[in-house]
Amino acid sequence: MNRELFYRYLAQTSSAPLALEIERAEGLYMYGTDGKQYMDLISGIAVSALGHRHPAVLDAVRKQLDQYMHLMVYGEFVQAPQVQLAALLVKHLPVALDNVYLVNSGSEAIEGALKLAKRYTGRTEIIAFDNAYHGSSHGALSVTGHEGMKKAFRPLLPQVHHIPYGQIDMLDKVTAQTACVVAEPIQGEAGAIVPDKDFMIALRQRCSDTGALLILDEIQAGMGRTGKLWAFEHYGIEPDILTLAKALGGGLPIGAFIAGKEIMHCLTEKPVLGHITTFGGNALCAAAARATLKTIVDGKLWEYAAVLEKVFRDTLKHPRILGIRGRGLLLGLEFANAYQCREVIARCINKGLVTDWFLFADHCLRIAPPLIITRDQAKAACDMILESVEEIKS
Repeated sequence: MNRELFYRYLAQTSSAPLALEIERAEGLYMYGTDGKQYMDLISGIAVSALGHRHPAVLDAVRKQLDQYMHLMVYGEFVQAPQVQLAALLVKHLPVALDNVYLVNSGSEAIEGALKLAKRYTGRTEIIAFDNAYHGSSHGALSVTGHEGMKKAFRPLLPQVHHIPYGQIDMLDKVTAQTACVVAEPIQGEAGAIVPDKDFMIALRQRCSDTGALLILDEIQAGMGRTGKLWAFEHYGIEPDILTLAKALGGGLPIGAFIAGKEIMHCLTEKPVLGHITTFGGNALCAAAARATLKTIVDGKLWEYAAVLEKVFRDTLKHPRILGIRGRGLLLGLEFANAYQCREVIARCINKGLVTDWFLFADHCLRIAPPLIITRDQAKAACDMILESVEEIKS
């Protein structure tokens, strides 16, 4: 019955949804209405970093439920969950990133960051990268670097220019007219593309030299997933604005854009309420986010992500697997073509292993499990993948 209602009443995002009906979820596993167990190898697309229904998150939400939920639009009342989350974030970020604006999602974080950069610099040009993914709202879609996602919705934001990711010689496109450059420290939907450290250092320097603000989008790569708490730490650089979401909420919807107080203050005047959100920093979501971040930090789970990367790389060896992209627990298995990748994914799901492909790299299989996955669970996942690879005919 629910399956019929799903197709009848819910707007569909594609013509071929997975349409699994999940009755409950716990830790690394989801359970269908038929009782079938599925290992979650993609964390709801990098969301469930602590797995499903982590005790610390549940406890924080229950406690907050006994106090209050929504009180007032963001920024007007002093709400302990918001304040405590912001303080914890700032404690674990570079000194210059000391002001947090809480929103509802990754797309909203990007929208706020773009507005902030334009307002602070007084400039209007934006530079982004080919094959970047930053969200589906108009501003976020404008800086997304894949024309197939965009052409049906043009015109989008003006003065947005895309350049090749990882090419230092193209950074001269960033000029004194550029308000900001928005980049992923590891490109997610391009198939877990890791840039050279020299490129990221050069990008940071070019922004500094021209007065453009560097926005780093860690919506997918942040929160310990890549073997560091923040992916930008791999390169020894710092952004002017950082965007977060996905794993931040521990399964509840929340996002943030973070900058220095001097930069962020420009949203408070000329005009007043230069950026506003009704539900941003919702008390339940903020409480869940604080518990999530605290659990990741206390356990240094990013270190474990680096260890588990080696398990996947050492185990997933097969002639049809052409390579493994990415870092930590944001990995992409590369196949010769999209057909092979889809066939492996379908077989994995049948075996009880949920995985997926990447939006702009449909020949790559996504590996982004909860950071709590054990060695034995990782090896079991690898076994199912290898069995599936062996079964495909071509």
